[in-house]
Amino acid sequence: MGNNSKGIVLIAAPVDPVLLKGLADFGFECKTELNINDLNAPSLIRDCVGVITSTRLQLNRSLIDAATSLRWIGRMGSGMEVIDTVYASEKGINCYGSPEGNCNAVGEHALGMLLGLNHRIAWSNGQMRRNVWEREENRGIELEGMTVGIIGFGHTGASFARKLSGFDVRIIAYDKYHAERIPDGIENCENLEPIFENADIVSFHVPYSEETTRYFDIDFIDNMKKSFYLINTSRGNVVDTQALLQGIKQGKVKGACLDVFEYEPVTKAPSEFEYVVNQLIALPSVLVTPHIAGYTSNALYKMSKVLLTKIAIGEGL
Repeated sequence: MGNNSKGIVLIAAPVDPVLLKGLADFGFECKTELNINDLNAPSLIRDCVGVITSTRLQLNRSLIDAATSLRWIGRMGSGMEVIDTVYASEKGINCYGSPEGNCNAVGEHALGMLLGLNHRIAWSNGQMRRNVWEREENRGIELEGMTVGIIGFGHTGASFARKLSGFDVRIIAYDKYHAERIPDGIENCENLEPIFENADIVSFHVPYSEETTRYFDIDFIDNMKKSFYLINTSRGNVVDTQALLQGIKQGKVKGACLDVFEYEPVTKAPSEFEYVVNQLIALPSVLVTPHIAGYTSNALYKMSKVLLTKIAIGEGL
């Protein structure tokens, strides 16, 4: 490490070169390790003053303790649950997130999945690839006139609402902690009852916490007055997958768009969970993607820029 270096920064997540260059210009030495795991993480992070992480590296209490020189943590993406932010704060370590950077990507992805499902785009495309030509069986459903319930109105929930604004839908939103974020023109719910009563589509945009774990369960389904579509681009643990399958089989859930799952990757999940997911995937009323809603080249650049700016301001660089 050079005499003028501000210290080593561990890059444990894919980032755009703009972040690497920016950190280098500030005087940091970047050390990239994308194959980080629980075994090698303590030694890799030990001498670092900063770390850039994503879902692949959990900054828990023990790992924070192992990083005796750590001054700040940057999170690529949304969801600070990968960091023990309370303990980090107690240790004087600043934590920076970048949900502003990938919210547009997530909003577009959620809308794309919904259109792909309702207009049978993905399913009929798969059939065409197998030389199957079916028109009547693939008659779609338009969004116009539907009521969309958005649960969680942070950056991604707001982005999804903006994408829906030109589709002549009614949008109702519920955010338990930040109702003030919901703008005029969108119905602001004090509780879930208006969503239970009116929604044709329910889309989750909540962070992962004990409170949101299996937020969507059998009771949630039973409380819905109409049959409805589910969208989840937030966190996999928000949805009880077995309950979702049961709801679809009973006809209460018309279909689902899932980008996240209780176990990821699904291919390494317990066999009983993989069995449930495989049943869902086989249904024409279910559309799935492998946690890529926020994975665009644009988002990678924007998240990197957001983090660089926040680090520069927060660390007085």
